[in-house]
Amino acid sequence: MKKILSIISASFLLFSATAKAEMTYGIGLMAGQVSTSGTETEGSAADTSNRSKSIDEFFAGADVFIENETANGYTFGVSYVPLDVEIGSGQRTDSGISSGTRKASAELSNLITLYGNYPIGSDGAYTVAGIHYTTVKTIETLPNTTYGDENIFGAMIGFGKKSGNSKFELFYSDFQDISLSGNGGNGNKVDADADAITFRYSYGF
Repeated sequence: MKKILSIISASFLLFSATAKAEMTYGIGLMAGQVSTSGTETEGSAADTSNRSKSIDEFFAGADVFIENETANGYTFGVSYVPLDVEIGSGQRTDSGISSGTRKASAELSNLITLYGNYPIGSDGAYTVAGIHYTTVKTIETLPNTTYGDENIFGAMIGFGKKSGNSKFELFYSDFQDISLSGNGGNGNKVDADADAITFRYSYGF
């Protein structure tokens, strides 16, 4: 993850000094699959077990963007996803002293992406790379414990094709691992990571 972020940051600095650029704004539609894996570690001295789960989930959404295309064909922009994207949910039922149903889910909220398009060839094809910034929101129904939210970065890389005002992209995103400690209860801890494959269509005005 750190190596990918370093390469992308260096690329933005290398091509940011441009004399002429054309500004475009527009909307995008996206769909894909997000894969999330996580482990909950019990903080109770009576129960030191770990519970792990992996989830593959389909998602769909939309974004708004603004970008500049330079005279030599490079494009730099920023996009914003106004709706939350669920990256995993689940529940379990415990019996015994701490009986009851536990429910928890997580969402990516306020997803912002700074990206660049680098042309390859002369037929509108390009590579795309970028940096994500988002908030992981946790929503849980637990008897004594709550988990907070966490701001994380991510990196994305893929390919695209431009045709007129339309763009078609397929890219892979890898987000930072998160570690959340529960407030109250037994002081449980959750460690998780997520990545996604996304197809995006966008139209610029």
